[in-house]
Amino acid sequence: MINATAAIRVVLGGDQSLVLDGLRGLMAREADIQVLGAAIDGDRLLDAIRRLRPDVVVIDVQLAGTGGLALLQQIRREGLSVRVLVLSAISDAQTMRAAVEGGADGFALEADPPSSTLAAIRQVAAGQLAFPAAARRWMHRSNDPSALTDREEGVLALVAEGHSNADIATAMHLSESTVKFHLRNLFAKLGVTNRTEAAAHFHKRG
Repeated sequence: MINATAAIRVVLGGDQSLVLDGLRGLMAREADIQVLGAAIDGDRLLDAIRRLRPDVVVIDVQLAGTGGLALLQQIRREGLSVRVLVLSAISDAQTMRAAVEGGADGFALEADPPSSTLAAIRQVAAGQLAFPAAARRWMHRSNDPSALTDREEGVLALVAEGHSNADIATAMHLSESTVKFHLRNLFAKLGVTNRTEAAAHFHKRG
């Protein structure tokens, strides 16, 4: 858990030095955010995360080398204890879906005001999910059970086996807040209100 009284320790990953310099300058004025380091390619960023153990890493989708979304998956596979905010120049549904499915804690748009990025960093540092309204709209677009994503199917199967959110997070290399996000979505799609009903639906479906 992040100490609420300490500065949020952040590592930045961007595809251009200009972007990184802009983010550094933005955060330098914030008393509650401390930038530990930055990198312009995925391999160096992963090394910085391993060494510096930040609270939050901001990853640009267009990272050189190992791309941002591939790096997100690697972070989750390694079980690194860091909250991940994905930064993108575009807000297409495919990119946002990939970020959610990959276990991102938040998604921010480069075109949004700088204050939005800062707010997103603070949200994910506090264990909350931070996604633009567009992401929430397509996540809730259907109540058809067949529309469950692969990630939601995995969460549902573990719920049906009686696992807690913490167990599911460990098994699927996600944060608990991301597990809760998937639970809300699959509950809505299945038309159920709790874990017991969701498990019953899973077993009934066979």
